[in-house]
Amino acid sequence: MQAVVKWVDGAQFLAESGSGHAILMDGPPDHGGRNTGVRPMEMLLMGLGGCSSFDVMSILTKARQAVTDCRCELQAERAEGVPSPFTKIHMQFIVTGKELKEAQVKRAVELSATKYCSASIMLEAGGVEITHAYEIREA
Repeated sequence: MQAVVKWVDGAQFLAESGSGHAILMDGPPDHGGRNTGVRPMEMLLMGLGGCSSFDVMSILTKARQAVTDCRCELQAERAEGVPSPFTKIHMQFIVTGKELKEAQVKRAVELSATKYCSASIMLEAGGVEITHAYEIREA
């Protein structure tokens, strides 16, 4: 896996993935940015949500669950000072579908957290406390 991050101006950077996709990152005005893009730590949090959501949907699809929507809401806490790494992250999955089996949703979230989500496992190994919850909604 590869990526390139190129400085644009001030606290603005253009990140390009090895697969050819790009995203703009920027800092807040009080740190020299213009608030034109995602903050780097927000991107890390979004990457965690995307990684785990990918797993959850893959597992539920293989289990033939009729999912119509999957949403992962993340809340993170960071340490005071510099550096300020994440200390706690809570991931709330809201899975909507027709006649979803709770055991399957629970299993998908647990498997993502403990076996498949590389981002989650890496962050936990670095000392971040990650908790997971889920809610099932009928479509």
